Amino acid sequence: MATALDIAKRNPNAAPVAVSDAARAAGFVEKTAELNVVAGAAPGGASLIGLTRDQLKDSLAAIGVPERELKMRVAQLWHWIYFRGAKDFSEMTNMGKELRAKLSSAYTLARPQVVSEQVSKDGTRKWLIRLASTGPLDKGAEIECVYIPEVDRGTLCVSSQVGCTLTCSFCHTGTQRLVRNLTSAEIVAQLIVARDSIGDWPHATPPEGAFVPTDGGRFVSNIVFMGMGEPLYSTDNVIAAIDVMSDGEGLTLSRRRITVSTSGVVPQMERLGAEANTMLAISLHAVRDDLRDELVPINRKYDIKQLLDACRAYPGLSNARRITFEYVMLKGVNDSDADARELVRLLKGIPAKINLIPFNPWPGSKYECSDWERIERFSEIVYRAGYASPVRTPRGRDILAACGQLKSETEKLRARARMMAEQGIGAEGVYALGDGE
Repeated sequence: MATALDIAKRNPNAAPVAVSDAARAAGFVEKTAELNVVAGAAPGGASLIGLTRDQLKDSLAAIGVPERELKMRVAQLWHWIYFRGAKDFSEMTNMGKELRAKLSSAYTLARPQVVSEQVSKDGTRKWLIRLASTGPLDKGAEIECVYIPEVDRGTLCVSSQVGCTLTCSFCHTGTQRLVRNLTSAEIVAQLIVARDSIGDWPHATPPEGAFVPTDGGRFVSNIVFMGMGEPLYSTDNVIAAIDVMSDGEGLTLSRRRITVSTSGVVPQMERLGAEANTMLAISLHAVRDDLRDELVPINRKYDIKQLLDACRAYPGLSNARRITFEYVMLKGVNDSDADARELVRLLKGIPAKINLIPFNPWPGSKYECSDWERIERFSEIVYRAGYASPVRTPRGRDILAACGQLKSETEKLRARARMMAEQGIGAEGVYALGDGE
């Protein structure tokens, strides 16, 4: 059995992770990041947006705030940044003028730049966001995040990497090179941008005509890590971001309404459950190793048995905290009755629900979507075995807003969007958006 370093932490001193000899023989290697940024860092060191409590404490200490005041000042900053959505230090009226002046001279509350916002006819919103430069080799990477509103909830799909580590053969995002992991601050900043845009702060209002939840709750009530990238290859930053998002004195999102989707980074799954305590989604898509090796190549490294064993051991797993298994429906590939029955057999004993996802082709894809009758038959077999098996209604197809379709290279994205529009090709996703509890 060969070994490899744990690239989720990019730590040369990390304990070796087992890798099968078959994976080595098959030549399976994840993409290597072009740039590396220190975990948890604030890009550029200027904006306080997205920082953890410890990072805010360090920032205050750096401008001379006395040690005895740091806890109080962090609490004040936290309230203004994450509860009220302040955009200028002058709004922080419970701080003295001298401290506000020091903060203004050293830091900002700048958000990442919104390059474009597209609004679907169904209310889905997609933002192309340009991040701050991290150095001379970085012109400012671009990512996308997507907001999917319903009457009783609003789901924000966030990215965890610029590009993607993996090369899943049916996923458009996987065709993009991997630039780097997002920092925890950059992940949190996507939520800040979304809340700014839809008026999801106290005393703010949504844009005229915007579709937002009408049940009296928050406009962003759910988070899914199903955008660009493999979250468990940026585990440190994902966990730190979840801590900020779920803090009860700020953004106050329930951890049960945060879902992290992985293609199967087995060594990081237990840690995610133990430290982040979130819901888990698995991009499964096949019930045989030979097929999953093709569709989700990380399977050559951690096969289906290893993946499902890790699911059974996921901390907090119960009927109230089921794992979501994502299964894209590919015509003549993984959609037979035998596939459905094998799926049921594989998941025996795992509290689970199964999201069946109609696939919509993108330029260059070799796959087709299963016929609707075939999807219904597959769903019926799974449902009769006792598993919820919803078929996801595509959202935002007219603005290329599905998680598996996101690409952040601006010019390529715009050219591809025009080509798809001209060809009449929709863009519903290859991933389902977790719906929380």
